[in-house]
Amino acid sequence: MKAMILAAGLGTRLRPLTETTPKPLIEAGGKPLIAWHIERLVALGVQDIVVNHAWLGDRIEETLGDGARFDARIHYSREGMPPLETAGGVRRALPLLGDDPFILVNGDIWSDFDFARLPGVLAPLGADTDAHLVLVANPDFHPRGDFHLDGGGRVHADGEPKHTFAGISVLRPQLFAHLPDGPAPLAPLLRAAMAQGRVTGQFHGGHWTDVGTLERLAALRAQLGG
Repeated sequence: MKAMILAAGLGTRLRPLTETTPKPLIEAGGKPLIAWHIERLVALGVQDIVVNHAWLGDRIEETLGDGARFDARIHYSREGMPPLETAGGVRRALPLLGDDPFILVNGDIWSDFDFARLPGVLAPLGADTDAHLVLVANPDFHPRGDFHLDGGGRVHADGEPKHTFAGISVLRPQLFAHLPDGPAPLAPLLRAAMAQGRVTGQFHGGHWTDVGTLERLAALRAQLGG
């Protein structure tokens, strides 16, 4: 199984830090945010990892290299500016991802979620499923949530209660195959798949944060001790 880590964002709300450092390279707990993901993926045996980048992408490649120090094989999808958004970034990276379901992780989050719980790692993704999403409790900065998880493990665009998409998922490449090359968000693709009953999910009740502001970064550093 392969994985992709999204690392092409501009990180505008984390300025001035992100004027010289791309957001996934900002450190918390003594290591870059993206390193937490790489290490946890490799621990599962997921060693082929695609990283896309745009803003300060050369810094990402200089820091991570070919992945050997993580016992990984890192492949880069170089977007240039402006970034292609989530779905557009995945669409551009499809030649690197292959034909099988892959793990997709936002490079600017931190969570203690165990990737081994994802379908495709220890058990296959269902044949009737195009996407599997990890959902978390709604944070203060996103109180309305994103999607509804029903009792059967299916995810819907409508319904209550809603939870927040954690930026951790397993996706089929076919979900993106019809997209033209260029910027495109992920949410419309997910909602279309939900309308066909082809999205499953699970709730994670542990730690999770979207490191999107200086205040959230400070809170995460306090939690992790540095």
